Amino acid sequence: MTLQLIGWLGAFFLATCGLPQAWKTFHTKKCDDISWGFLLFMFWGEIFTLSYIILDNLKSGNLQPPLYFNYGLNISILLYLIYAKISYAPKNLEKNSRPLE
Repeated sequence: MTLQLIGWLGAFFLATCGLPQAWKTFHTKKCDDISWGFLLFMFWGEIFTLSYIILDNLKSGNLQPPLYFNYGLNISILLYLIYAKISYAPKNLEKNSRPLE
């Protein structure tokens, strides 16, 4: 039980470490200080690692819910940040904002 608690605590902290950046991006509508390299390497790293864990768990029959939680939440946060990087780019904000008539 202690080992699983340690796994859940680690998964919680790793999974939520991206939330402050997502929150800041949501409120400021700015994402220009996050590089594409970081977003894309992190995203694909999460995808491939989660795939490896799932395939290995299916083979061994050993399920690891803390890891699924961690990687699932990280991928969700990264998808939002990628969306924000595209949507909140200065040219897109200007194009989408029209003066009131």
